Amino acid sequence: MSMEVTFFGVRGSTPCSSDDHKRYGGNTACVAVERAGHEPIVLDLGTGLRHFGLERAHGDPFKASALLSHLHWDHVQGIPFFGPLLVEGAQLDLYGPVQGEASLCDTVRSFLSPPYFPVDIEALPCEITFHELADSSFDIDGASVRSAEVPHIGPTLGFRIEFGGTSIAYVSDHQQPGVESTHVDESVLELAQGVDLLIHDAQFDELEFSVRHDWGHCTVDYAVEVAAQAGASTLALFHHDPGHHDAHIDALLAGASRAAESRGIGEVIAAHEGLTVSLQTPGLDRVGPDRRSAPLGRTAQHEGAARV
Repeated sequence: MSMEVTFFGVRGSTPCSSDDHKRYGGNTACVAVERAGHEPIVLDLGTGLRHFGLERAHGDPFKASALLSHLHWDHVQGIPFFGPLLVEGAQLDLYGPVQGEASLCDTVRSFLSPPYFPVDIEALPCEITFHELADSSFDIDGASVRSAEVPHIGPTLGFRIEFGGTSIAYVSDHQQPGVESTHVDESVLELAQGVDLLIHDAQFDELEFSVRHDWGHCTVDYAVEVAAQAGASTLALFHHDPGHHDAHIDALLAGASRAAESRGIGEVIAAHEGLTVSLQTPGLDRVGPDRRSAPLGRTAQHEGAARV
């Protein structure tokens, strides 16, 4: 009854690659939630989705659900490069925010088509079913899912997933109200209330936020504030700025851990590619979530099989 949460992309804004980004990785937002005997739930479809596809290069036709927080490039760029969708019989239920006058399907089709991409979405051999959400509650293969609108730029959702007595909240992009503000939107607090794992926007340090306070994101300290007010057990810092090299994230993590000590947060981690957090059913003999790491390159030998 455990949930395995694996990070395949942890960056915001744009992919980045250099020797200074190796440990945390440079792919944009993509997190896979897996449960034995159940279809996976994918949180966002950034460039990290391609690496999740390498993990799924073999076996039966792929079937999964994807929870899309919003349609900014860094959260959707991976769709046409996801190998399992390039196989006949694959199915993806894609849940995302209502877009206004255009449907979610038409909005995705508008950027997955020439001249922005060589082929249109209808050329993919898979079946994609679109589901428009606002503040909603629904079930995905035995997991209870709640979505709620969160402050960002444009229609944006956060998600809460509950399964087997464990819970995850995913708030990838979150506009902090102002410099040094501690106010947290009620919708975010409801999603994150008492969760075992809160995956939260932590794009800026304090200096960066002072000049980018209206860019739709927040500071690492504000992520700690959200986790503390919500009573989250573990906070995963996420959506790292592409300008933050490994040592910078190390320093931000150290500061966040110190700040969390007096706020009742059990643990703060900085999400990195290849990190898996295992959330076990309550009552088992454990202290906090189990964690393990493996380089995403371990599946590189399957890359050819994931292409068409």
